[in-house]
Amino acid sequence: MPTVTDPASFAHHTIEANGIAIHYVDEGTGPLVILLHGFPYTWFEWRHQIAALAQAGYRVVAPDIRGFGESGKPTNVADYTILHCAGDVVALLAALGERQAVLVGHDLGAWVAAAAARLRPDLFPALALVSTVVPPREAQRPSAGWAEVEARTGGRFYHHYFQQPGLVDAQFNRDPAVSLRSIYNAISGTASEAERWRLIVMPGETALDTMPDPGHAPAWLGEDALAEYVRHYTKGGFTPPLAHYRCRDLSWDLTAAWAGQAITQPSIFIGGAADPALTAMQPLYDRMEEIYPGLVRKVLLPGVGHGAPEESPDQIANELIAFLDLTLPGLV
Repeated sequence: MPTVTDPASFAHHTIEANGIAIHYVDEGTGPLVILLHGFPYTWFEWRHQIAALAQAGYRVVAPDIRGFGESGKPTNVADYTILHCAGDVVALLAALGERQAVLVGHDLGAWVAAAAARLRPDLFPALALVSTVVPPREAQRPSAGWAEVEARTGGRFYHHYFQQPGLVDAQFNRDPAVSLRSIYNAISGTASEAERWRLIVMPGETALDTMPDPGHAPAWLGEDALAEYVRHYTKGGFTPPLAHYRCRDLSWDLTAAWAGQAITQPSIFIGGAADPALTAMQPLYDRMEEIYPGLVRKVLLPGVGHGAPEESPDQIANELIAFLDLTLPGLV
């Protein structure tokens, strides 16, 4: 079994698919579970769950989503749509020689997992969403909704703020260690009130003004784990990961056929009761049974923020194992 503190102890592989390299970690044997990370992370955010799920009798694969970590980083922003990302998951499944997989997605990875599950229910018979309730396709382009937020608040929702090429990239790239520890702390359940992430960037502010620097890695993360993320973001920069946000309108344009389509596979949502994004997400959370007719459980973990796989690794692993043990026998 790998040592969770040593990324090199995991089994690393790379395939070529859809015109890019897809790097992934592969551990364990049994029914396949694919773990999809969020922003700004890499496969490494799942290290605790990889070990726990492999020990519980599952084959666990955690790729770097395109633009992140050791995976390919296309230069064209239009190559980062949700359809590209879902296609990468389908290609990965085929390369692994497997017939089906349960998808688990956190944050950005939740959007990718939901898209792949919606497109290919034959391949992905169950879905777990962590920290992010992926909504149905919006009634209007995302940018139209962001404009309404700006008109109402005077500030820009962070997805809106991320749209200008080079702006937030430069802010985050200036010192990746400061940027990452600020983000990880601010979105967490352990941040002080003054440190908590604000989703709206007001005029004259930078993105990092909404996520004050705590001066050190959060205790639940540690400096060594932070250094592993810093290594990747120093090497690859923030621009490729941010391209996913810059494709929001294009992804919406390309998925008109999804209007009114529900994801009906067995599903679970695991979130944090102390997530700074929960207030904005609460209406969707309250409607999850309607949005996901196959929902078998939704839970908000006390004291946990938006970075649940890192903040509360054992609880996330236990919830996932219980969901897999419950749903997989009926899917065989």
